[in-house]
Amino acid sequence: MTLPSGVHALVRRTHEDRVLQVLREFGAMTRGELSDRIGLSRTTLSEITSNLLERGVISVSADEAPRVGRGRPAERLTLDPAAGQYLGVDFGRRRVRIVVANAAHELIASDAVAYDASASWSERIDAAFELIDRMGVDRELHFDGVLGVGIGFPGPFSPRVPHAASEPVAEARRAGAVFMRTAFGERFDAPVLLDNNTRLAGLAEATWDNATEVEHLLYLRLSDGIGGGLVVGGRLVTGASGFAGEFGHISLGGHAELCRCGKRGCLETVASTEAILRRCAAAGVPLASLEELADAAGKGDPIVISVLRDAGEAVGRVLGSLAVALNPSEIVIGGEVAQVSDVIVEQAAATTAYELLPVGEYSPRIRRAELGDEGGAIGGIIAVLQSSPLLAGYQTATNVAPTSTRLRRSNT
Repeated sequence: MTLPSGVHALVRRTHEDRVLQVLREFGAMTRGELSDRIGLSRTTLSEITSNLLERGVISVSADEAPRVGRGRPAERLTLDPAAGQYLGVDFGRRRVRIVVANAAHELIASDAVAYDASASWSERIDAAFELIDRMGVDRELHFDGVLGVGIGFPGPFSPRVPHAASEPVAEARRAGAVFMRTAFGERFDAPVLLDNNTRLAGLAEATWDNATEVEHLLYLRLSDGIGGGLVVGGRLVTGASGFAGEFGHISLGGHAELCRCGKRGCLETVASTEAILRRCAAAGVPLASLEELADAAGKGDPIVISVLRDAGEAVGRVLGSLAVALNPSEIVIGGEVAQVSDVIVEQAAATTAYELLPVGEYSPRIRRAELGDEGGAIGGIIAVLQSSPLLAGYQTATNVAPTSTRLRRSNT
């Protein structure tokens, strides 16, 4: 019986995942050893490995084990450490960050390039492609066999909301997302996963460290805008319509400033980059950038410290309410604003702790984000790995551990 083309492609991809998984775990192997361990026929395995070799995902080396008799030494297949197999892309307001992982799930390259905040989607994609090309040349990498691309999209985004011509802003963002997915899919001939970049950063914070993986995590990013993400059971929660995590638009009692969303008193009107700089200026300390804000905070300027404490208290009130409802084991505060000074994170943690139920040792750990600017792009790769068909429970004739969805930095 001939399988439908879509099913055949899925089966082939799953076999490829299994071959790569075994090579990751056990190192170089002959085709015979691979066949025995995976349980595929020699013919099927030969087809799969020939395709992987052609795409540069794996490479061949001579078998150095002692041999008896004549004949050519058996070829051993191994992962190619210079093959960029997974791309994580985070499109921010003013820059795009690219991270590259090889088939061994090692991060082998990371870089970013700036663009103007008013740049079109086409200009942003061109900037990303030029950066990838430059990374290939500078790091001697190749992208012939990319297995997946995870893209972080800026701002509120969901592919599941019906089209509505009456909402031109949402439609423009949807068109940008479709354009972006199509461009990367055509460029790399690989599956493209697209989600909100802040949610992806939360996923990365939860799953990056093998020793401290967190199954239930609440993430908040303080930047030009404010957003967040919720990880439950190690998986990213997107919500019924795909808009989960828009914590920046939770209203605060006692604040009446108009937010860009149309409501008044949102967290974003108090703790975003623009809001903090505006409040400093109104109090008599005009600052032009986050760098100047960090410098003033480092010198202990009392007005700046007061503004940061107010922002931290607002953040803590929102996080406290969310933590009471969601019961995370860890709360992470990220974004450029969180890097400015310890004051805002410390105040947020103190206020959050006050808002929580008195459950002692069961209270969530509250910390600053560890991955910085790379978080969204790393989360994109992790989301791609979690969406692999192999992770749906593909079984083989041997007892091989499931593929890990975590990444690690290459030692090279």
